[in-house]
Amino acid sequence: MAPSKTPRSTSRSKKEKVFHPDSRKAGQLSRVQLRKAKLADAASKRTKKHSAQADLYGFFYHAIPPEGTLSLEELHSIISNVWLTRYDDELEQERAARRKGRPKSTKELKLEEIKLRESEQYRTGMDVPDLTHEATVELFRKWDQTEVAYIQLLRFIRISSVDSMSAVVSKQGKHHSLKESVHPQAIDEAMVTDRDDTLLTEPPSRFASTMVMMDGPLS
Repeated sequence: MAPSKTPRSTSRSKKEKVFHPDSRKAGQLSRVQLRKAKLADAASKRTKKHSAQADLYGFFYHAIPPEGTLSLEELHSIISNVWLTRYDDELEQERAARRKGRPKSTKELKLEEIKLRESEQYRTGMDVPDLTHEATVELFRKWDQTEVAYIQLLRFIRISSVDSMSAVVSKQGKHHSLKESVHPQAIDEAMVTDRDDTLLTEPPSRFASTMVMMDGPLS
């Protein structure tokens, strides 16, 4: 008996259709692929942005005092003495390990860039959760430390290293308890109350759990 022949149509059907590069169909496929690539890139950037925000908000979450609120002076101290200096030890290690005449490592350059960018942000105006506001602090205590959208409920103030005695309400907060008529004007020195400086004497290790890499691994 003669062996049966395999139908050629089966092998042909498995082949992908090839379109002429100048054809209308090829153009449509190209546009679809480009859109998918753009959406994937946007999603990736959005995820990284949310991760960085969660890290920043997590830091301030751990800065909440056991009871009550912070003074404006204490809030500035946490930013300047803890937040902005969190990479100083790593930066010194990179500099010490670099031999004379050798270029800076990628990690050292990245650390310097982060430090410079954040210092400039603090100088020109930095939006932070209002830890001087009792209602905001109580809401913040209930955060699960993962859902970034929850932060929109909080009131934010803009503070600057140029003027540590005043602040501006930059976001009123979406929670119903904060829906009061407040003009976004400067908060004067009356906000800075005299109190024990117990928080200012806390070691940086208290905030260690939130001193994470905002820009990804620095290796």
